This record gives sequence, structure tokens and C-alpha cells, in this order.
Amino acid sequence: MGRMLSRLYMGLIGAVLLAPIVVIIGVSLNEKKRLLFPPQGLSVAWYGEMLQDPEWVGALSNSVIIAVLAAALSVSIALPMAWYLWRWNPRWGRALYTLGIAPFILPPVVSALGFLIFWQIIGLYGHIAATIVSHGIFFVTLPLVNIALGLASIDRAAVEAARTLGADERTVFRTIVLPLARPYIISGYAFAFVLSLNEYIVAYMVAGSTVETLPIKIFNALRYGYTPVMASVTVLFVLVAALVFSLVAWRGDLPRLLGATRPPR
Repeated sequence: MGRMLSRLYMGLIGAVLLAPIVVIIGVSLNEKKRLLFPPQGLSVAWYGEMLQDPEWVGALSNSVIIAVLAAALSVSIALPMAWYLWRWNPRWGRALYTLGIAPFILPPVVSALGFLIFWQIIGLYGHIAATIVSHGIFFVTLPLVNIALGLASIDRAAVEAARTLGADERTVFRTIVLPLARPYIISGYAFAFVLSLNEYIVAYMVAGSTVETLPIKIFNALRYGYTPVMASVTVLFVLVAALVFSLVAWRGDLPRLLGATRPPR
């Protein structure tokens, strides 16, 4: 009886979580140019319109460029920071780690306002570089946490053995640390990529409508009414996120990469 109730409860939670996605998919396939559910007729014309409209394609290109470069910047910041904290374990390491995860502790609008003021002062407000750097800093928490988990799972005895045999720090990092931490580096990049692709507040505050990403394009399009094209874009977001996380799960232990389980000692 208890197991049946548990399954029923979990099934109910799954249904509640999946319901919005099912509705959005149904709306995106609606034949009429209205947000109707259940759909009245089936058509994929709105996906074609999304990919043929220069404005939507431009927003998609901006989103992908920003997400790819911002995620790379996040990893390039997080990797040396996590390595330094794990290798040397300084007394003020906890403070440095807290600084690295601060963007996720603060409300997004606070970080966005700080970026806005900074880019206005140096004269780069409205440039795509401002959005890339802002996202790279804002999402550094994700690869930092993931890489820190990966480094914590490395047996220090193997590292010390390599040093005893004459390997320098660069060789140890290249031959031992980097291969063992690679799945965590990749997952950190993937998480930062997906969230950058979907982020709105920071992107809007530092670039406004000058650099229109897909989330900004959706909000701007709302001024002219609701169309199934918006639902098609949402489905695209869901598919990209599902694909990225599926690849991460396929190549590694997703719960551990997300920090849900402790790494082995």
C-alpha cells in the first residue's frame, strides 16, 4: 500500500511538471494563429516561420554565440580557481569560493544592475561583448561547483605518487587531474550554456534591445500579440536543454555532477 501511494504521489508530481510542456507543445502545433489548447488541427508551419524569419534567426544566432562564449569564459575562470583551492587549500579559500558562488546567492536583478552600471561607465553598454562577459561571470558558479566536486573525487595519493616520481605541477595537472576532472568540466560548461541560452534579466539590462536574444525577442514580440511561434521557440529551448542534459547523463553520473551525491573518497 505504501509503495503504491509513493508511486501515485511521484506520478502526480511528474504529471504536474510535464503539464506545461505538453501544453506548449500542443500550442506550437496548432494550425490556427492563436494560442489554443487542445490544438485545432496540426501543423508545423510555426517552426518553419521561426526559422525563416530574419528577426527570429538573428535572435537565435545571438543567443547561441553568447551562450557558447559565455560558458567557455565561465569554465576558464572556474577551472584555475577550483584547482588553486583544491591544490593549496589556503586559509581564505572559503571566502574565495563564496565569492565564486556569489552570483547565484544574490538576486539576479542585483547582479544585472551592477553589470549595467559597469558597462555604462566604460562605454560598452549595448555591445554583445558586454552580454558575453556578464553571462560568463554570472554563471561561473555552475562550473566552479562541478569542477570542485570533480577535484574532490581525485585520490591525492595518486597525485603525490606522481610528484614523488619527478612530475612537476604542469605534468600532474595535464596527465592526472585534467583527465579525471574532464567530465565535471564538460558538465559545468553544459549547465552554463543552457542557462545562458535561457537568461533574460542580465541580457536585457546590459544590452537592452540592441543585442536581441531569444528570451528578449519573445518578450518584445508579446507587444504585438501571442502567436504559436513563441511556443515553437519554447519547445526549441526545452529540446536543447533535454539534449544537453541527456548527453551529460550519458557520459557521466548526472546526480553526482549536479551535486546530489557526494563524490567518493
